[in-house]
Amino acid sequence: MKSKAFFEKIATYITKWTFGFSIISIILGFIIGAATLALAGFNPIEAYGIMARGVLTRPSYVAWTIIGSTPIILTALSVAFAFKTGLFNIGAEGQFMIGAITAAMVGYFVELPAIIHIPLVLISAIVAAGLWGGIAGVLKAKFGVHEVISTIMLNWIALYLNNYIVLLEGLRRATSQRTHEIQRSASIVILEQWKRSPEGREWLRGHDFFGDALRTPLNWGFIIAIIFAVIVWYILNKTTLGYELKAVGYNRHAAEYGGINVSKSMFTSMVIAGGLAGAAGGLHVMGISKSIASLAAMEGYGFNGIAVALIGGNASIGIVFAGLLFSALQYGGSKIQPALGAPSEVINIMIGTIVFFIAMPKLIKYSLQNFKKKRGAKNVR
Repeated sequence: MKSKAFFEKIATYITKWTFGFSIISIILGFIIGAATLALAGFNPIEAYGIMARGVLTRPSYVAWTIIGSTPIILTALSVAFAFKTGLFNIGAEGQFMIGAITAAMVGYFVELPAIIHIPLVLISAIVAAGLWGGIAGVLKAKFGVHEVISTIMLNWIALYLNNYIVLLEGLRRATSQRTHEIQRSASIVILEQWKRSPEGREWLRGHDFFGDALRTPLNWGFIIAIIFAVIVWYILNKTTLGYELKAVGYNRHAAEYGGINVSKSMFTSMVIAGGLAGAAGGLHVMGISKSIASLAAMEGYGFNGIAVALIGGNASIGIVFAGLLFSALQYGGSKIQPALGAPSEVINIMIGTIVFFIAMPKLIKYSLQNFKKKRGAKNVR
């Protein structure tokens, strides 16, 4: 009886807790991932063990997980911000590319001290992508064009614009489909120049723990992403602007009746959402890629941001942890194929399952409530 009461309390708590649905969905994702591995003839416990060791057993593995989480945290914040204000931003992918393009150009052509150059590159990426996102906001506010349609189209425009800019003379690297690398003064990699010096290399060889982590392109991007997460939370919950934007999201007609400029709010929301995704692209160039390349297809940072936003419950703190989980699954999942021969695509199955169940909170809530009713009926008998 005690165990029954315990499970009933858990069910009640989960149905009232926003992140409870995410936790259930994550557990279901792991279960279905394990079932997929088992059906393919692999030991799921062994596979998950390889994934865990591939993320946690070395400082460099943890560093790569953190590095990989930075862009998807920011694109997830972009998606979540728009969603909180009643808009569905499918265009984070294109906004990411616009931010990356801008960062690559400003980072390469402008020569300034690092203390000025780094903020300039990041702000330029945010502004450019914010204006790009604002196009969808104007189309929605003035002409009633649904933001899903306009942002999808803008994604493709950004892709082909990226490929056009990469091939421009003066920016394209000779005999390559990439642009020149940004100036060192625009890099946010931690101790980058020192690590290349004889003193730095000697120090790294003598310190296994920190040396292993610093041999990766560990950068300040993750800290900046957390700062943006706090800013987004503050804007939405502690400012008049956030109140107005959320009011439009809840009911645009009531907001308009209350004196809120709905058209302006839609534009502002898409500008901010675009700027967040642009920051992801800018930080990616400044901290990892150092340049942009000609693309045959979209890289997926913006689309992964949609999944992370859903897993994180569209809340800033949830998105940070969901981004780390997503990155850990991707990085650790890549280890199971060479070590076990199992298909790394099982990670995509897990992530898809997680998102699938998160998108069905009513089903989970109904199942838990039904569980409680059945338990209550048995107790009455």
